[in-house]
Amino acid sequence: MAKIKFLTDSASDITEELEKKLDIQIVPFKVAMGDESYVSRVDFDNERFYKIMDEYDGIPVTSQVTSFEYQQIFEKLYEEKYTDVINVMINSKGSATYSNAVMAADEFYSEHPEAKGKFKIYNIDGKSYTGAYGYPVIQGAMKAAKDVPAADIVAFIKDWIDNCVIFFAPYTLKYAKKSGRIPSAAAFVGEVMGLRPIMRIFDGEIVTETKVRGDKAIVPKILDVTLKEMIPQTPYCIVYGSDESVRDEMAQAMTKKVGYPPAECFQIGAAIAINAGPKVTGVIFKAQKRNG
Repeated sequence: MAKIKFLTDSASDITEELEKKLDIQIVPFKVAMGDESYVSRVDFDNERFYKIMDEYDGIPVTSQVTSFEYQQIFEKLYEEKYTDVINVMINSKGSATYSNAVMAADEFYSEHPEAKGKFKIYNIDGKSYTGAYGYPVIQGAMKAAKDVPAADIVAFIKDWIDNCVIFFAPYTLKYAKKSGRIPSAAAFVGEVMGLRPIMRIFDGEIVTETKVRGDKAIVPKILDVTLKEMIPQTPYCIVYGSDESVRDEMAQAMTKKVGYPPAECFQIGAAIAINAGPKVTGVIFKAQKRNG
């Protein structure tokens, strides 16, 4: 009988409640701020991180999960008689975490040739951030509880990831300027003019989809661009940060437009917050293919 373990990293932003309920193992990222080093989900929750980040003048840096860490995890899960490990990780274009996991799996099978065929490791590039890959991990764990085979779950997760888009907007350009996501001059002009970029994340790339003037225009514009791409009648999720009111505003706007509420709401942790700032709002959804 299959015994499936789900792994992901802390940038998936899965809540502690679902982590425990679905028995998902979340590997935490380390965050360095000057001489201080923190372990996400251990040394701080999101609210504390937002406060620490706001008081820090420099640029916080997250560290990749190392190959050695994954080797230790795979060894332990093998000893615990798991048959399948489904490991979904942060965008490989922004972190070496995925390649480290692949390296660790190769090393594991080199040391345990007898494990081939009876202990399968599925390393999956999340190609994005936050709930864009956190959501299919949650769904995958629910499917496993209903005895859906690991290969079918992996196919579901990959299909979601390959077609998942995030549209989100930061309410300040301060953090994007510090991290280098937006050039200093452009950030300065944008703040003076009250411009807010609507960012699009897809297939590992982050681009500016469009811009709006003023905070009040953010939710309507995200709603507009989302509905142009979202596959009708499919689940969607809300992404937000320190301000729950913008989460609720976005959720209510989407619910009114599509006729059903979000499947999940994901509060951003360090991986997105260090680049976008603590106050953001956005939508995660499965997209139709773009023309051209």
